[in-house]
This record gives sequence, C-alpha cells and structure tokens, in this order.
Amino acid sequence: MRLSRALRPAMLAASLIVAVAQAALPRVVARAFLDEGIPLSAISVYVREIGAVRPLVSHQPAKPMNPASTMKLVTTFAALGLLGPDYRWKTEAYADGALAGSTLEGNLVLKGYGDPKITIEQFQALVAALRATGLVAIRGDLVLDRDYFAPVPHDPGAFDAEPLRPYNVGPDALLVNFKSVRFVFAPNTAGDAVNVRIEPALANVVLHGAPRLTSGECGDWRSDLGATFVSRADGADASFGGRYSIACGERDWYVALLDHPHYVLAMFAYYWKEAGGSFSGGVREGRAPANTPPIATLQSPPLYDTVRDINKLSNNVMARQVFLTLATTEHAPPATARRSADAVRHWLAKQKLNFPELVMENGSGLSRRERIAAQSMARLLLAADASKLRGDFVSSLAVAATDGTVRKRFTDDSVADQALLKTGTLEGVRALAGYVYGPGARRYVVVCFVNHRNASRAQPALDMLVEGIYSGRLQAALR
Repeated sequence: MRLSRALRPAMLAASLIVAVAQAALPRVVARAFLDEGIPLSAISVYVREIGAVRPLVSHQPAKPMNPASTMKLVTTFAALGLLGPDYRWKTEAYADGALAGSTLEGNLVLKGYGDPKITIEQFQALVAALRATGLVAIRGDLVLDRDYFAPVPHDPGAFDAEPLRPYNVGPDALLVNFKSVRFVFAPNTAGDAVNVRIEPALANVVLHGAPRLTSGECGDWRSDLGATFVSRADGADASFGGRYSIACGERDWYVALLDHPHYVLAMFAYYWKEAGGSFSGGVREGRAPANTPPIATLQSPPLYDTVRDINKLSNNVMARQVFLTLATTEHAPPATARRSADAVRHWLAKQKLNFPELVMENGSGLSRRERIAAQSMARLLLAADASKLRGDFVSSLAVAATDGTVRKRFTDDSVADQALLKTGTLEGVRALAGYVYGPGARRYVVVCFVNHRNASRAQPALDMLVEGIYSGRLQAALR
C-alpha cells in the first residue's frame, strides 16, 4: 500500500524518533555518571556494532573533546599507514677525524633519527658495534647531530608541575633511555641500613646519603624518603633524608635528570669505559660529516613493536617521537609538530576519514589543546578494523584484566580478555576507546570521553559501559 504524501513526513519523523531513542545513552549508564557528579553534557559516547549501519549508543557524538591518551590511536594508526609496520629508526656513529689504528684523532659524531626507544641495552649494543671496529681511544669530543627534529623550547614542568617525571621528557632526535635514571632502594643483608644504587651509574649524578631503615608498613614509601633532586643541564644531585621501611623490600623510582646532550655524554662515557674504551672529551652540537659512511649503526625494533609499547603502556615520550617522525613522510627534516599534524590529516583524508574538529599538538594526548569527536574516533577504529593494518593495530591495545593500562580493571568480571582498549587520563579528563566482544561473537567499537572536574570519578561508569556491551545488557536495555 502506498502512503499518501501527507503521511510520509509523519512516518519519517516517527522512524527518526525511534532511531534516536535506540541510540540514546542507557539510563543505568547515565545514572552512573550522574551519581558521581558528572553531568551528561560533559560526556560524549559512541558505540556501534562492527558491520551495523547505525550506532547502538550515540550521545553528543560530534562534540570536540579532549581525548587524553586515546589520541595515541590516531598517531599509531597513521604511523602504521605512513611508515609501514616494519619501519625501523636508525642511529649512526661517524668518525670525524683520522683513524690511526685503534685511535680516533678527532670527534665521534652520533646522529639521531628520532628512535623512540633507545634502551640501555640498545645503547650498549651501539657501543659494542663501535668497539667491534677496533676503535679504543677517542681523542676528541662527542658531537651530537640532533637536526632531524627541529629544536623546540620545552619546559618539562609546564604541563603538570612535575618536571622530573619521565613522561614529561621532551622529544629529541637523539633520545636515549628516556633521559631517565633509576634509583633502586633495598634493605641491606644485615637489615640495619638501606642500600641505594643508581642505574645507570652516571658520573654526573651524585647521591648524597641514604634514608634510614625503619619498621612498620611500607605505605607511601616515596613520600617517606624525603627526596630532594637538583637537576642542572650538566649534572644532578639526589638526597634522601627520610625513612624507608624494611617491609618495602626492593623498590625503584625513575627520575628524568640532566639535559639531553649531557645525559648522552654521561651514558657514552660510562659504557665506553665499561667496554674498555678511552674517552675524556666533552659534548657539543654538530653535524655528521658529509659524504662519509657511518662506522656503526644501531637499528630500532620494528614500528609494530613500538606501537604496542605506546598503546598498551600509554608511553607519551615514544608517541611524541613517532608523531614527529611522521612529518618526514611529507617534508625534509627537520620535523615539526605542525608538519606532523598536516601529514596525519592528509593521510586520514586519503582513507576518507575527514575529521574537521581534529586538533593534534603532540600526538600523545598529553595536552590541553588536543581535540577529537567520539564519532570520529569510532570511525578511525572501524577503518583500522577493516584495513590490512588490523593485526598490528588491534594487537597493540591493552587486553581487559590482562595487560597494559587495563591490567587491573575488569578482574572480577567475565569481560576479562574480551575487550581491547586504550585508556586516557588527565586531570579533568577520562577516556576510553577500543573494541568489545558482545553476545554471539558480535564485535563493537566503543568510545567515551569525559571532560569535567569530576572526571576522576568516571571509571565505574566507563567500566559499566564496557561490561554492559559484553553481557548484552546494554543492547537489551535499548530494544
């Protein structure tokens, strides 16, 4: 039977009302946010079954929101697409002077290309490769070529007044060991004092005394240490005038000290000597000699490994290194954040993912400026799931109750191992994005952003959303 023209608009309006009602935020989830003092105007939610035409839940889906660390999903998906999963960074060593037997009468130049994760072990591998050439004595300086990334003034305390936290370390073309030092505390074997060791044992990081050993519960052991750190460009001092409980056993504390050049100098001097080499020079900026092959090269693990570290562990420094590297896919070095953001936007457009509200400042989510809408993030997740990059991208997400940033979440619920998620946390921001399995082996993308002063209370509601999708209760509530 054909409908009259008069009835068609009414029927269309009615169908739209039904669709909107089906996509509304379930009352139980809404109540969970409201009970924590979070107004619904401060959240954005988008849930959609993979393969479905319409969303299951859609609440303020187009509102630009601060996504915190879920922004790493944009950076890593673009990186896999622009660089390729097997992409590797390199770090090169050059002899800038005459090689006479085992002696370099000149400078050793290290050139960085933005490797996100040169660990102590990898740095030792570079030193070993240099020693394998027969080189023993270096009669010049250590020259650092860091020109692959454009120099940008960086205040490590600007974001949250925590300048010594490793996650606040700025990007650098020659980043080594996240510019961090590990302080390890443990009661001695006699049980009457605290041993403190520094790893790596850099000569320009000086320890002044150890905390006194006490009994009782471990508690807030870092605060109890009474730590004082004084970090300068070329040296640092650490003192611990407090106490340390024997119940704590062995604990460690990572602290970012020195500036990038002097940290690399201290690392090189320590491990070169440990490898049997001789070096007494200083450090300065410079360029690798032109038309000269390197005498040793360090290659990073493949990008797909890096992406796992970034997304599972939410590593901000590595994300920023990868983000800057993306600029070099469109422009000659030096890389800048603006060029990186343009490269990401252009690549997304080629995937038919146009996000006009997208704002990328550093690609890590450690930002007050970055913005994306929940429906845009969901579209990115759907595109990644349908792409040839799916395996490397999806496997980089944290598995509920198993690993990464959600290792301790969902542990008392059957959703364990049934959700692959990226979380985001900033003061005033909580976020979650990823994939959840539902009844009948159905799969869903889920995105939820919370931007409010009470966002720290949002986790129960976020977990309820995920658990509701997995159990089917959310779908049932919307029928």
